[in-house]
Amino acid sequence: MTAEEVRSDPGAQDISMEGTDISPKGDQGVLKEIKQEGSGEAPMIGDKVSVHYTGWLLDGTKFDSSRDRKDKFTFDLGKGQVIKAWDIAVATMKVGEICRITCKPEYAYGASGSPPKIPPNAVLIFEIEFFDFQGEDLSTEEDGGIIRRIRVKGEGYSKPNEGAVVEVWLQGSHNGHVFDERDVRFEVGEGEGLGIPSGVETALQQMEKGEEAVLYLKPKYGFGSAGYEPYQIPPNADLQYEIKLRSFEKAKESWEMNSDEKLEQGALVKERGTQYFKAGRYRQAIIQYKKIIQWLEHESGLSEEEATKSKSLLLAASLNLAACYLKVNEHRPALDHCNKALEFDANNEKGLFRRAESYMGVNELELAKDDLVKVIQLYPGNKAARAHLTHCQQRIREQHQREKKIYANMFQRLAEKEEKESAKVIKEPPAGDVEMSDGKEETQQSEAPGSAASEV
Repeated sequence: MTAEEVRSDPGAQDISMEGTDISPKGDQGVLKEIKQEGSGEAPMIGDKVSVHYTGWLLDGTKFDSSRDRKDKFTFDLGKGQVIKAWDIAVATMKVGEICRITCKPEYAYGASGSPPKIPPNAVLIFEIEFFDFQGEDLSTEEDGGIIRRIRVKGEGYSKPNEGAVVEVWLQGSHNGHVFDERDVRFEVGEGEGLGIPSGVETALQQMEKGEEAVLYLKPKYGFGSAGYEPYQIPPNADLQYEIKLRSFEKAKESWEMNSDEKLEQGALVKERGTQYFKAGRYRQAIIQYKKIIQWLEHESGLSEEEATKSKSLLLAASLNLAACYLKVNEHRPALDHCNKALEFDANNEKGLFRRAESYMGVNELELAKDDLVKVIQLYPGNKAARAHLTHCQQRIREQHQREKKIYANMFQRLAEKEEKESAKVIKEPPAGDVEMSDGKEETQQSEAPGSAASEV
């Protein structure tokens, strides 16, 4: 029976409490009847689901319908965005399924109801049609690169942070082939050295203790364009991971450390970042250098000596972050960190040179040239800057030539168009045009047999 049939059914005035009990407590709180079977798998916690629904009171009074609004309703499953009965029922549905659920007040709006349409202690009936679902996107750029689906919800609200020591079980697969399965304990930010891709570490920072999840990683958040030979993962491979976060110990947050601790830890992570950089592990180096920025960027009340150390660490972190981002061809963040470094030292050789490289990466060639000229003026022995300047000037010339050709072609097309339009006007003068420049056309028209002029 469809929602339309229910609305027009006189028997809807006396709807009985029927269906299978799907309430977690087995207390008959949510009863479900399947009206149309669906197919595929059921959604998981955190999935964004799309449904149509109609709701009635027990006496058959309709109080709400997405169908009447002709707009499907979407929500994040298991996140408390809807009444309990919905989170319970929709988690059991499959795509294409239509079901009717009957829910007791404690699984709906309780003793208070939802005035004016839903009275206190109301038993509610819903017909729900389930259309589709999609996992939760955890990527910072929201590009669909890290999709999480939660099999088992975790405990509490605390989550690992960067530097936290985590104990996890994981299973990685590609095209249905399991390439990695193990229990492992590591520090978040150190996973790359253990063959754990960055997308897994990003996801772990959004997980709760005891949570079990499925991750779908695009190549950017997996093993990238290089692949991973130890696991025989080819370049640009999509990956799937099953993850269980068994336990974790959070790293100290910035507000939990005093100035001495921040400076001491800053020096340590700077050295660790440099080791990663030298080993070509740029993503891990980025994580280390970012910690320095996080800890010290807004630190106040420092002594003169502490302020000098802080400035030195921040300058080094910004320069090194720029170098890391240049290595992974991400020129915009490299540019941002160059600018931060130059706020500390406006004539810094590395800062100016790396900013020029960043500008060249985003095709801001004139700005790159200005920085390179400044480097050569301040540091005449910088051969790399001279070589880059030559290359930059060549690119500028090529760009000007391309632009000149584009404009020349554009003007040529405009000239040809104007010439055609002018020829058309001369060949076919407008009817009734009597304004002659010298009278010749008028004479010719009057002498033409059968012309409009001769008829007049």
